[in-house]
Amino acid sequence: MSAAQTPMLSWRVILPFILTGTIWGSTWFVITGQIDGVPAAWSVFYRFALATPALFLVAYLMKRRLILTRPEHKLAALVGIFQFSGNFLFVYHAELYVTSGIVAMMFGLLMVPNAVFARIFLGEKVQGGFLFGSAIAIVGVSFLLVHEWRANPDAGVVGGNVALGIGLAMLGILAASVANVIQANPTGRAVPMVSLLAWAMLYGTVFDLGFAFITAGPPPVPTSTNYWAGIVYLALIGSVVTFPLHYNLVREIGAGRTAYNSILTISVAMAISTLFEDYRWTGLTIGGMVLAVIGMVFALKAKQKKPVQ
Repeated sequence: MSAAQTPMLSWRVILPFILTGTIWGSTWFVITGQIDGVPAAWSVFYRFALATPALFLVAYLMKRRLILTRPEHKLAALVGIFQFSGNFLFVYHAELYVTSGIVAMMFGLLMVPNAVFARIFLGEKVQGGFLFGSAIAIVGVSFLLVHEWRANPDAGVVGGNVALGIGLAMLGILAASVANVIQANPTGRAVPMVSLLAWAMLYGTVFDLGFAFITAGPPPVPTSTNYWAGIVYLALIGSVVTFPLHYNLVREIGAGRTAYNSILTISVAMAISTLFEDYRWTGLTIGGMVLAVIGMVFALKAKQKKPVQ
């Protein structure tokens, strides 16, 4: 059975969906503790500096081949730059300005660029229902962003505002989407998933190190136990456990439909923001949340079609 044809009710889909959705839903809030007094770029590096050897160990214990060909290394480098550098650097910096649950909600729209890029690079087609549902979801998320904008008295100040956070989050979405789609090409499919991710994470971590030195200076050494506990959780649970599950879903059911687990992710993230970030619900935000979820469900029920061979 080819990718994008595995039944959505298969245990190979349901279990990874629940695990990745729940874990990633919690990571958005944990990230806020990583950027409190510590440069975001260094926190990204610390996270993947710990996760990378752990993922290589997982690949070794699973007896997956770790020697890649030159084209496979090039693909791993691209995935690493887009996923483990661009995506996370944008997200961590976005959360300096926007509530973590809102950033998670924005990432629920990952299905849109996923579908667009899959159409461009993989030849996958989507039905009109996908586009209609996506439009509804975009309207819903827009309501939430309008509320976030209104709630921030410095929304119009360049350099420290909601607009900047929204822009950074959007760039993170695009980076993650590119990584999702390019790894699903024939070269990527020839590599064991955990091996490709280990090498991609290594390349991304090297880039993160250089970026942190250039933009934030020498590495800080936080003394907070909570900070390092967060690093361990994000690195091992939020990365080593979830990324192989996530990318296997991309291969099983396609990049567009994999975004389905964003519904669970954003639900968990918004619940945590409500409990721990004092997020205030209004008629506008409730309506936005409902529209966003309905739109995502409607869009992702429309099957993404593979090109006719």
